[in-house]
Amino acid sequence: MTTTTPATTYVVLIYGDESGWTSATPEQRAKEYGRHEEFARRAGEEGHELTSGAELREIATATFVRGGTVGVTAGPYAELAEQLGGLYVVRTADADGLARLVADCFREDRGLFEIRPTTPSEEQDPTS
Repeated sequence: MTTTTPATTYVVLIYGDESGWTSATPEQRAKEYGRHEEFARRAGEEGHELTSGAELREIATATFVRGGTVGVTAGPYAELAEQLGGLYVVRTADADGLARLVADCFREDRGLFEIRPTTPSEEQDPTS
């Protein structure tokens, strides 16, 4: 008897040095976009439902809110070695398989990929 794990929604956060992207040649960008196309194709083939994804604009375009104060400032954030550059939202019952897929598709990428489960709305505590 096999047991199945219920599908969970994960966010794959993509961190990298955005200066490398802004200075990339058209050929380098095409190669990177090709990795993302392969990831999307293989995700579907391997049973992971890619529900959305986005490439983010440069960190200098971000608005930060902390402690009720809104600011458009690079602050210390732009000095980080790696910035959040994009994300995927993936629904899957195989988190280990998703991690292997990310590792395989982006093995040449020097950035960091964080895979984190989301909290389903029914588990969120509105009183906290």
